[in-house]
Amino acid sequence: MSHEGIRIVSQETARREQAGDRRLPLDAVTPAKVRVKKTEGTGVEIDWRDGHQSQWNFVWLRNACPCATCHEEREKDGREAGVAKPKPGGLLVMYQAPPRPNGVSKVGNYALRFQWNDGHESGIYSWDYLRRMCLCDGCLAAREA
Repeated sequence: MSHEGIRIVSQETARREQAGDRRLPLDAVTPAKVRVKKTEGTGVEIDWRDGHQSQWNFVWLRNACPCATCHEEREKDGREAGVAKPKPGGLLVMYQAPPRPNGVSKVGNYALRFQWNDGHESGIYSWDYLRRMCLCDGCLAAREA
């Protein structure tokens, strides 16, 4: 018997992943309007067809990149999506420009892809992922319940 693909996770992680497997209604993951405020440098706003509105700033979006590399790095560090990697301590901390997209493109009819100012561009932010990661008070409370 092969053990490839077997992963041991905590009960809380298993519960959270099972909750994420719920299928959302089509109107909940279909944008009516998408605003990427690249010029202002503020973030992304989406009005969903079900009437809900979501918004994220670019710092949060970069720290929540859904690509496999970023996801594994967050998992290894025990960080949630959107939480920045801790800066190394020291006397001389190098300045790092805040995350901003140099470009953004639509991926089919299901996602956005950002080309970040740090050179990273492999994350595909699906509508489903963005809706599940909504930061409004109601959605945050529902995820914690």
